[in-house]
Amino acid sequence: MTNQSERRVESGASTGGIPSPADLWDAAAAAGLSGVEEVVYRSNLLGADRALANQGGGNTSAKGVTVDHAGRETRTLWVKGSGTDLATITAVGFAALRVDEILPLRARARMDDGEMVDHLRRCALAPDQPRPSIEALLHAFVPAAHVDHTHPDAIIALTSSPNGHRLVEEAFGDEAVWLGYQRPGFDMSRRIAELLEASPSARAVLLEKHGLVTWGETSEEAYHNTLEFVARAAEALNAAAGDRFGLGGQRVRSLDDREAEDLLAASLPALRGALLADTDGLVLEVDRSAASVSFVSSQRGPAVSQVGAPCPDHLINTKHKPLVVDFDPDRHSAADLAEAFRRGVEEYAAWYREYYERNLTDESRPFPIDPAGPRVVLVPGVGIVASGADAGRARFSRDLYQRAVVVEAAAEAAGGFRSLSEAEAFAVEYWPLERYKLTQAPPRGELAGKIALVTGGASGIGRAAARRLAELGAHVVVADLNVEGASAVAQEICERRGGRRALAVPVDVTSEEAVAEMVRQAVLSYGGLDILVCSAGISTSAAITETTVADWERNYSILVRGYFLAAREAFRVLIEQGAGGSIVFVGSKNALVAGKNAAAYSSAKAATLHLARCLAEEGGSCGIRVNTVNPDAVIEGSSIWSSDWQAARARTYGVSEEELPAFYRARTTLGVNVDAEDVAEAIVFFASNRSSKSTGNVVNVDGGVAAAYPR
Repeated sequence: MTNQSERRVESGASTGGIPSPADLWDAAAAAGLSGVEEVVYRSNLLGADRALANQGGGNTSAKGVTVDHAGRETRTLWVKGSGTDLATITAVGFAALRVDEILPLRARARMDDGEMVDHLRRCALAPDQPRPSIEALLHAFVPAAHVDHTHPDAIIALTSSPNGHRLVEEAFGDEAVWLGYQRPGFDMSRRIAELLEASPSARAVLLEKHGLVTWGETSEEAYHNTLEFVARAAEALNAAAGDRFGLGGQRVRSLDDREAEDLLAASLPALRGALLADTDGLVLEVDRSAASVSFVSSQRGPAVSQVGAPCPDHLINTKHKPLVVDFDPDRHSAADLAEAFRRGVEEYAAWYREYYERNLTDESRPFPIDPAGPRVVLVPGVGIVASGADAGRARFSRDLYQRAVVVEAAAEAAGGFRSLSEAEAFAVEYWPLERYKLTQAPPRGELAGKIALVTGGASGIGRAAARRLAELGAHVVVADLNVEGASAVAQEICERRGGRRALAVPVDVTSEEAVAEMVRQAVLSYGGLDILVCSAGISTSAAITETTVADWERNYSILVRGYFLAAREAFRVLIEQGAGGSIVFVGSKNALVAGKNAAAYSSAKAATLHLARCLAEEGGSCGIRVNTVNPDAVIEGSSIWSSDWQAARARTYGVSEEELPAFYRARTTLGVNVDAEDVAEAIVFFASNRSSKSTGNVVNVDGGVAAAYPR
């Protein structure tokens, strides 16, 4: 980097407002890299700063010479593959293309997206590489060896201001060219090439309401050119804004964490339920960051948010604008907020359907309308709530809207914020090349977007149920008195299924306060609840003359009181959510047939079974199904069977502990032992839509114990 650039980066960082980016280049780490390795390193640095490159957004490239499959030296363009992320991309995420087969397109007068994609596919050096970025032509047409296209906050804010073009001319002179908004693709790439041919002194292209293109003959030069232009853009913004940052100051009081959580715990199910009216499953994510709370609580932030999304990358994941709910924490209650959510989603969905109909074109007509509800909801005084088909997508929307908050606030301070027009926004949202990215996502699981809570989830049947529910796409709250065990299960699920796919919560199911807090954490973490599996268990074995009151009370407190408390709290959330739900009780063969020397346990399980029937009758009008799974003798991996219960049952039947599995197997009609995973399959049946018209029912998973056949 030149000394002039270094001075610019340093001065930009001290002006306030949008800061200048940090220089992360490590000469030692970059030494010796060549070809695609160079662009991988640079891409990872750019992606490490989300103020430079949105998650999943931007694209980078390098040019060089490789040897193809026939041994011929080939001029090659390595360009980011569609749908990858700069922060984590590796060499296999880049497409390798024959440059000499792309450059002739520069002479074409027009080319539609389908032709462009097909042409690039035929330029590939390998048949199994990723589909190249939709802006691959841009990288080919810029003659430099290394090219970066990013979406920095400072650049987008500068180019989204009514004064942006003038500010760019003042800040960069002939070092940069301005391109009025164009949707990416052949026309934009060709136009950039024309502008650069006419402006030989240009070192960057600023794309209106979109982003930045920079380049260099080395990877380091390209990287530092990006940092330089972003720093200078930040300086220009901060100078133009002066002391006008802050969106007019606070309009409503910003709540502290406890106040906000109390409101959200009581009202998020209403929001999630309203959104579920138009989709089968989704997850919410709350953003209480200082910048987001300040934005939604300010005088002008909510109004500015309705102008539209700052750039195409944002709106694809956040929609053209968010929902702003009518709420003032000093005048409204949690019930008011819940009603504001319901009313707001309904009004937003009506607007979105009209938006879809009035902007349809022949290009977009093949694509069905997305779920009409908002993806981002602004709550004055509280924060931002993002939604997505799963936790990853909800967080993606949240992260992108955090960038939008920065951009909109800075542009507004610098003279006003302008967005894409409605037609421009729609053309990006329903653009075939963007819709293609959606087809690359893996198929959704049967329980995708569902939220499940499993008590007793640290071991045995509860653990097996948590794993199976997660395998089918559910987000799982693993609750147990054994916090360490629950955490291990949740960690395992997250490692296999992705971040935030499971959460461990400590709970004593006999405590009213602990159970309420367990459900509260599920709501605050994911937005609501769809499935409750009550699997927390205990067992004691003794003749009636030897059964203590303490043992009796313990069985009933966990197996009856514990199930009642969890079901009651789940009912409260499910009714507020208004989208039905499924509750599954893990009972026992002993609920149907007497167990010798187990009066406390057996009668408690019978009470649990009848409680499920009562709740099924009560929940039917709300679409809440309650069913029971009755296992028997699930020994492997069970915390119950690792206790004194196993020895006591062996004594009861006059066999050794080692002979107990064979004893149980011999008494079944099928001649089998039952595993926790077998019971989990029955739980999934009741939890899923496979049993959508079944409630108050019982499924035995006991290998066939004739005395326990339901009558």
